[in-house]
Amino acid sequence: MSDVTIVVATKDREGDLRRSLRHHTVPVVVVDNASADGTAQVAADAGARLVRLPRNLGAAARNVGVEHVTTRYVAFADDDSWWGPGALDHAAKVLDAHPRTALLAARVLVGKEERMDPVSGGMARSPLGRPEGLPGRAILGFLACSIVVRRDAFLGVGGFSELLHFGGEEELLALDLAAAGWGQAYLPELVIHHHPAKGGRDHQWRRRREVRNRLLTAWLRRPLSALAQEAAVSLRTPDGRRGMADAVRVLPSVLRARRPVPRAVARDRARLDGY
Repeated sequence: MSDVTIVVATKDREGDLRRSLRHHTVPVVVVDNASADGTAQVAADAGARLVRLPRNLGAAARNVGVEHVTTRYVAFADDDSWWGPGALDHAAKVLDAHPRTALLAARVLVGKEERMDPVSGGMARSPLGRPEGLPGRAILGFLACSIVVRRDAFLGVGGFSELLHFGGEEELLALDLAAAGWGQAYLPELVIHHHPAKGGRDHQWRRRREVRNRLLTAWLRRPLSALAQEAAVSLRTPDGRRGMADAVRVLPSVLRARRPVPRAVARDRARLDGY
């Protein structure tokens, strides 16, 4: 019996979900972000457990999925991605052997060409090195669809933020895990396959949302000097300026939620800025 469960958050992507679910080899929980298509039937046909939400929670839907999981470890996948053979069994063994590690990030191979995602390349060259007791190179960022987490650690820091919805939601979780003393590592021997659709995605909206979420994350957890740097970078492009305006509109609701990370974590994060 596997000690890993896969959680997939999805919305109105029944075609992608049908293709990806057939590749999963461990139990799957599908969290439906209020879809209006045939997502529920696709999940049922694949034998996955379905959790239907009354509204779209974005990335925080994954938290609901994790709450329905009973295994010690949880792997995330998107509706257009799936884990390579043996990856999750290996991840469970690594986490068993490294009790202070909460998160393992995999190498992401994109499309039929299996091109390595640039984020994976960045993690492979992380300047944070490999601290003692960590099974791989230390990281403070990742792609959400490419991680295996220790369930209790994930829930202990609150999981993904509903405030950030989707688009760059990973950094806040990474900072919160690090602040709680948990290790996070990149393991290139873990592989996940990502087959995104070639059309139908609003890349401009995505860039704007990522700027918004970087700024909000900086306000919530990073030194004010880092927030100023992020703001200066955002002003350089139209999408960046729109993202900043989006963040400013939300800021009054999170003014009292600021909780800066410990200095050591802030220093590690600062090392990534010029990388």
